Amino acid sequence: MTKIDSQSVQTISGSDLTNKRRGIFQMRNPMLAVFASVFFTILGSSVPARAQNFFKSGASPSFSAAQAERGKTAYANSCANCHGSNLDDGEFGPPLKGTAFQQKWGAQSPAALFSYMLQKMPPTNPGQLGSQEYADLEAYVLQANGAAAGATELTAAELGSGVSAQASPAAKPQFQRDVFPSRGNRDAIYQAEMARRAAKLEKLTPVTDEVLQNPSDADWLMWRRTYSGLGFSPLDQIKKANVNDLRLAWSRALPLSANEITPLVHDGVLFVESGSTIQAIDGATGDLLWQYARALPDVLLNGSDSVMRGMAMYQDKLFAPTADGHIVALDVKTGKVVWDREVVTPLEGVYAHSNHDFRLDGAPIVVHGKVIAGVSLGITNQSGGCYIVGLDANTGDEVWRFHNIARPGQPGGDSWNGAPVNERYGASVWTSGSYDPKLNLVYFGTGNTYDVSTLLQPHRQQGDSNDGLYTDSTVALDPDTGKLAWYYQHMNRDVWDLDWAFEQLLLTLPVNGKPTDLLVSGGKMAIFDAVDRADGTYKFSKDLGMQNLVRSIDPKTGKKIIDPKFEPVANKTEYICPNANGARNWPASSYNPVTHILYVGLAEVCMDYTWAPRDAAETAAGGLDIRFDLRTRPDSDGKMGRIDAVNLETRKIVWMDRQRAPIASAMLATAGGLLFSGAQNREFTARDAATGKILWQAGLNAAPSSYPITYEVNGKEYVAVVSGGGGPLDAGNTSLAPELNNTAGGTTLWIFALPRADASAR
Repeated sequence: MTKIDSQSVQTISGSDLTNKRRGIFQMRNPMLAVFASVFFTILGSSVPARAQNFFKSGASPSFSAAQAERGKTAYANSCANCHGSNLDDGEFGPPLKGTAFQQKWGAQSPAALFSYMLQKMPPTNPGQLGSQEYADLEAYVLQANGAAAGATELTAAELGSGVSAQASPAAKPQFQRDVFPSRGNRDAIYQAEMARRAAKLEKLTPVTDEVLQNPSDADWLMWRRTYSGLGFSPLDQIKKANVNDLRLAWSRALPLSANEITPLVHDGVLFVESGSTIQAIDGATGDLLWQYARALPDVLLNGSDSVMRGMAMYQDKLFAPTADGHIVALDVKTGKVVWDREVVTPLEGVYAHSNHDFRLDGAPIVVHGKVIAGVSLGITNQSGGCYIVGLDANTGDEVWRFHNIARPGQPGGDSWNGAPVNERYGASVWTSGSYDPKLNLVYFGTGNTYDVSTLLQPHRQQGDSNDGLYTDSTVALDPDTGKLAWYYQHMNRDVWDLDWAFEQLLLTLPVNGKPTDLLVSGGKMAIFDAVDRADGTYKFSKDLGMQNLVRSIDPKTGKKIIDPKFEPVANKTEYICPNANGARNWPASSYNPVTHILYVGLAEVCMDYTWAPRDAAETAAGGLDIRFDLRTRPDSDGKMGRIDAVNLETRKIVWMDRQRAPIASAMLATAGGLLFSGAQNREFTARDAATGKILWQAGLNAAPSSYPITYEVNGKEYVAVVSGGGGPLDAGNTSLAPELNNTAGGTTLWIFALPRADASAR
């Protein structure tokens, strides 16, 4: 523990490398033709009279013949199935050329129609194609309608790559879910259904500070449900006696993403972010209430390779990180953008994960009207390391910024082996913070460094230590100012990529016979540390026996003593447990505050570790200077998945369950005596939380690499989980069990509930 007296924060007035680049496939849907049909009829160029007639007056961009030819190819691949090979002979889609087409869209402005199509088409995944490919399609459609090619190409920038949400100017959202607007049947039945959905949204109540501190049992308002980060549900309608009757209530296909999704629920409305899309859904029926779709740079694949672990709610707004490094605030009743703030600045206009220095992937937390979120990666360190920001919830203005890499002259600032700031890397924040209202402190966990040579090789200047603060630490911040109150470094000088960047559990346990408010956090080695959350004083550790790196733990300070034989030697390979994906990782634990039992999903996988020093140019290019190859444990029986139930009061393991399939989801314990979890064999399972016995399971379409939740609507409890795989753990751990090739599939939201008779018999 280190108490901080001086401020280590920048105040502003007004304003894991293991997540490697995914090879996520992109589906081509015939309905993309609908998007193209509308989006690319609105933009003009210097065109013949018969084509000019359907454009709104004003200058229009030009396109080239080569671009139109590319658009023709794109049309054949993505649009012809609906609209026909000649653009006007399709069986399902309306004509994309001719008088009717020109008259229909001639009165619309390019911006208005672009906004409409971005949020509506195709219905299954708006904005699925890359921006420049849409521009090429537009060129082809313009040419088909008589526009003459010019010397310059139409670019995606000219089309506008901003954000769109509910585009209707009406006070209440319009739910235009027709596939083809010209053929929509908005009869009395339609109008009644739209009115019902609008009324559902209109009943949403403000999420106040009081509500966040004392949420309804029926709601799931933040990443792990409450400020304490426990991931525990107080609902008990679904319990051990009836869980075997659990059935699918409804499901819904989501836009492709790399998963790790946490739905939120408030007043019966479910909110989910997947890829570049955020949806509000009726929690009882699965009906879409509104949808927000974001245009992203082409290199981001429109969000299908991105990880967004959660959102936050406050007052009448929904706050979400985006794949291009922004945080957006949406009106919860309409999906309309209230503000949009760039938090992460792209390097040289490139957003690809392989070239992107920072990104936002953890859920924000809202405290006292501040939207607080951490930044991850920090590989090339163009901006001096990762950081945590506090934004004004009403305006999006940045209020404060805390640097996770300590600066020279600040507490911990000379712990980088004498290296200058621009050679200090990492300290990622992958996950959401926790908050103690009594102490008025928010807590975040940080990751390791991404260039271990900084801490291993000598430097010209002499530093105080090579601990590398604030990597692998818990930092406690004032949520109003960002000032650092205290920090505790769980592992100093982590040069093995064994981050401590996960959930910060706030709980109360007897320590030396006295009830003590603790913060408990576990790193990749599955060692859990408990510290006093008022000042960071070390209390105890629990090692789940998954590692061979730490030889002992100092009982007074918690300092990890490393086995000397594993000290890195350049280009020498060592067998170390666990691997850099971790014995545990982003799939969060769950803690039952009544029984004091912590449930942890684990992977019994080790690594061949090699430190390969690089020259300055290679270091500047980013990435790790270590290599790790996955290996099974030396005594492995082929079972790599494991769940441990640990009583934190006695520090004893209550039960352990081992299986072949590595764990894919976070843990979810409930007041009904159940533990829900998912594995990479596609199984979503309910266990007896007291014994570990499997009571129910459902086979999903793909691995449920996400955070399950429960919620209640009209007195009925539901369990929600997202499947689809796509994350780095899916590809990594299953490489040692290749028969479990269930990690890639359509991203799908699954909702389970009891039959009505069982649900009413509490």
